[in-house]
Amino acid sequence: MTESNESAEAERNASMPDWEKRFRAPRVSLPDWAEDAPDHSLFVSNATGTYELYAWDRATGEQRQVTDRPNGTTDGVLSPDGAWIWWFDDKDGDEFGVWRRQPFTGGENELAAPGLDASYPAGLALGRDGRTAVVGRSTDEDGTTIYVARTGEAPVEIYRHPESAGVGDLSHDGSLIALEHTEHGDAMHSALRVVRPDGTTVAELDDTRGGSEELGLEVLGFAPVDGDTRLLIGHQRRGRWEPLVWDVATGVESDLALDLPGDVSAEWYPDGSGLLIAHSFEARSELFRYDLTVRELERIDTPPGSVSGATARPDGSVEYLWSSSAQPSAVRSTSGGVVLDPPGLKSPGSVAVEDVWVEGPGGRIHALVQKPAGASGPLPTVFDIHGGPTWHDSDAFAAGPAAWVDHGYAVVRVNYRGSTGYGRAWTDALKVRVGLIELEDIAAVREWAITSGLADPDRLVLTGGSWGGYLTLLGLGVQPGSWALGIAAVPVADYVTAYHDEMEALKAMDRTLLGGTPEEVPERFEASSPLTYVDQVKVPVYISAGVNDPRCPIRQIDNYVDRLETRGAVHEVYRYDAGHGSLVVDERIKQVGLELDFAARHLA
Repeated sequence: MTESNESAEAERNASMPDWEKRFRAPRVSLPDWAEDAPDHSLFVSNATGTYELYAWDRATGEQRQVTDRPNGTTDGVLSPDGAWIWWFDDKDGDEFGVWRRQPFTGGENELAAPGLDASYPAGLALGRDGRTAVVGRSTDEDGTTIYVARTGEAPVEIYRHPESAGVGDLSHDGSLIALEHTEHGDAMHSALRVVRPDGTTVAELDDTRGGSEELGLEVLGFAPVDGDTRLLIGHQRRGRWEPLVWDVATGVESDLALDLPGDVSAEWYPDGSGLLIAHSFEARSELFRYDLTVRELERIDTPPGSVSGATARPDGSVEYLWSSSAQPSAVRSTSGGVVLDPPGLKSPGSVAVEDVWVEGPGGRIHALVQKPAGASGPLPTVFDIHGGPTWHDSDAFAAGPAAWVDHGYAVVRVNYRGSTGYGRAWTDALKVRVGLIELEDIAAVREWAITSGLADPDRLVLTGGSWGGYLTLLGLGVQPGSWALGIAAVPVADYVTAYHDEMEALKAMDRTLLGGTPEEVPERFEASSPLTYVDQVKVPVYISAGVNDPRCPIRQIDNYVDRLETRGAVHEVYRYDAGHGSLVVDERIKQVGLELDFAARHLA
């Protein structure tokens, strides 16, 4: 770059508002690394303005962009030998496609598993022999199918079932395959099956059997040692997620019984001697090392905030992706310093989050509050509702809420019933009365925000994306006097049409949440659908939608918008050429700008 170009870029950056800088600043994901070639790493970055995959040779320091597609690429896996990068090739964000692969050092892309037609992905595990892959597929016609694909051979089907399932892991020596499945019909709580590469069953574990309470299991990974039949799994037997070690050959289960509140996950240290423990509690997280020999827990020093990913390296160090609501994300290492620090524009920080606990109809509700520095209420306030629904807001950096704060708004985020991190009962509470349960909790926090003096009751904005967008549209109709306007991104708007048009895995989730199909429980779908209450919406509504979205498809949004148009309701719709959100930075900035402008024009 010439000196004049550098000067021009510096001027552009100086005049750019902070909220836009947060989106444009280059950021990176936690690097994945090859098990048998640890200097070979793979990460995601937005350095070019679109989120793409990058190869990183730690020995030489060279970084190379792997994918380059108009709508971005984030799904990639590095083969254990470090020779290949697998990446999922869909069309403009529709999530329906095939796996391709490219040499780590660069070269042409090739079809990674010839003979397998396009599908939605249902997990992938790559073998250390460099030629074996276990590929999970999901389609509306076949449900879930899983194949063993070997270079030069036709793929062999080893699993098929109409309910959702997925590839968990492939053992270190390639002799065992762990699967997660929901053959019992509850898409929120998986059972486990371990099979040989020919599909014959070795062992099964199903905590949904023999009791009225359905408990979920998840695969965390096989021990990284040849001939070792230990499988690390997650369970919910004490009302929260915890790890245990299951020897699939002997059936012996070694319960860690860690004395930690909240949810706990884990992964193996590379030599199999210990576990890297990730502990999440009340919107924050921390790391520990658990020694399997002496069964002792040792805390790993990380700053207060949220660790959104961590991995143990062969030298014993731990790399982790950390942020807080006030400080942007960074990949750090326990050996000291920042692991990856992309050059260019640096993201400004934001304001710290404050914790609020509100008594609600189903128990204490945790909310996170941000407001402009030095501001006193009552303030125009944005209720920014998270998606999922099985997810939670945390003390982590988020450019969206920070943009609202920059413009003078307070931001409230609610971990309603259905959120993770507060125990299984809290997560599972949203069944049957879907959407209505969450809105009860949001209403309780809204009441607190007004009575505490934080929020101006006449300037309350309800917004969110995905499930948060669904709750926004539902809330505008169910609670018509509570909100001044609504902003819904990629929402469920017409639940019945959404069910019929969405990908099969989400159909299974909806059957679990509502207890059946729209034909079997029509009254539940009607009660939980925003379309049912559209004529009660009295405030301006802004909706954005991806025309290729397989999760919240466009037809059901058009049905909702048609009803708004029929009665002349104040609304605006923005459709863009992508799927369930955009990986293009300019597009994301455009969307946030439109939302900010809509609120400014319609709030007193």
